[in-house]
Amino acid sequence: MRIQEMHQDVIGSAAIQGGFQGTAASSAVPSFQHIAQVPPSWLVLPFVLLLLMIATGPLFFHRFWERHYPKVSIGLGAFVAAFYGFMMEGGIEVLSHTLQEYLSFITLIASLFVVSGGILIRIEKRGSPFTNALLLLSGAVLSNLIGTTGASMLLIRPFLRMNAGRLKAFHIVFFIFIVSNIGGALTPIGDPPLFLGFLKGVPFFWVLSKVWFAWIVTIAVLIGIFMLFDARLAKSGFPEDRKKGRLQITGTKNFLFIGAIIAAVFLDPAVIREIPSLQKMFHLPFGIREVLLSVIAVAAYFTSDREALKGNEFNFEPIREVALLFIGIFATMIPALQLIASYASLHAGDFSVTRFYWMTGFLSGVLDNAPTYLNFFAGAAGKFGIDIGQIADVRRFAGGAVSPVAGDVTSDVYLMAISIASVFFGALTYIGNAPNFMVRNIAAQAEADVPDFLEYIYKYSLPVLIPVFFLLWLLFFNY
Repeated sequence: MRIQEMHQDVIGSAAIQGGFQGTAASSAVPSFQHIAQVPPSWLVLPFVLLLLMIATGPLFFHRFWERHYPKVSIGLGAFVAAFYGFMMEGGIEVLSHTLQEYLSFITLIASLFVVSGGILIRIEKRGSPFTNALLLLSGAVLSNLIGTTGASMLLIRPFLRMNAGRLKAFHIVFFIFIVSNIGGALTPIGDPPLFLGFLKGVPFFWVLSKVWFAWIVTIAVLIGIFMLFDARLAKSGFPEDRKKGRLQITGTKNFLFIGAIIAAVFLDPAVIREIPSLQKMFHLPFGIREVLLSVIAVAAYFTSDREALKGNEFNFEPIREVALLFIGIFATMIPALQLIASYASLHAGDFSVTRFYWMTGFLSGVLDNAPTYLNFFAGAAGKFGIDIGQIADVRRFAGGAVSPVAGDVTSDVYLMAISIASVFFGALTYIGNAPNFMVRNIAAQAEADVPDFLEYIYKYSLPVLIPVFFLLWLLFFNY
């Protein structure tokens, strides 16, 4: 079956990703091409249990969760890993790929966290609806240049300081919506699924040319809603500061480190053939990119301006929590990803644009958006007789191929739906994208009013984001 063949190819190639950030584990794309069997459905229960405990632990059994979350996360992950190691054909290879991608993920996140911690941005102006909206818009644009993780780590602390004394939960939530997710939808640098599409052959500026209007509509609507929230807060006793703000940056040399991190992302044998693969040469679970990112992080920490680190109240607790939780998320997510891959390869040929949009989106909100993007990309390409393993075919697909199976809907509409859904819907949950959790932890350390996992969903993402995403569907993908 052609779709199945393309599915195998794309999952096998997925391990090249290591992009700028992603969903809960955006760089976790285990390779399943040599796995003949599909895991039993019950094996997703550890993943479901871990999500439930992340959602309810801080709320209902705070002390237990605070003390024992590493044991819970590692324990559930170890259970799934043991099953794959002893019971699944090719399971050791899957675990090896997962370890590689976890190390790729955590070195990228950690390096950006450390480097940004040495940049102290002070905006000498009190937060107001207008100034906050301007910062969020700037962050959305910046996300396309240094990725949503880079922009989030760079701007969350000045955003918190600007709003000290008037900070509410919605400030954190809308920062996550706009800067940590939707902002990075215009370039392959912005989000890992788009970076993978670029590596497969989608032209670099294709996303900008196809998504810019949907991006503007979404960002404008969300900033408008945010300003309504913030204006109501200003009227309730937090007057706007009309003084002209002054921007002061300490630790500017760390911007060079950020540039080095961005460059290091592309140092992969799948991107530059001349780059040697440490995995193949020495059977190591990491490559040259991870070594360089680690060196950058260490160098940045020891050379960073001490005043900047102190002003940011820098410590390693947020990255420690992320590292420990995502060990479990990476491991327990393997069977869920594999089951979805199997389903997509068998049924995607019958999907309409509507089904591609909503399924890609909701799965990207709770799973890794990169393999979700790739699986549905492969399925959509199959409707047009296109192999995403061939760069020329991918460019034809992105250019708008036609197929009697798809009716009068051209292939670029399918790719646009998958691209937007995989990036935008990452804002649905804290684990939907890596910087979401980082922003939450940094805000919590600053003693901000941070909504818990469930409150974030039912109070903000469902009532705010779903109507906006429904509007996008009506405007662009109602096929």
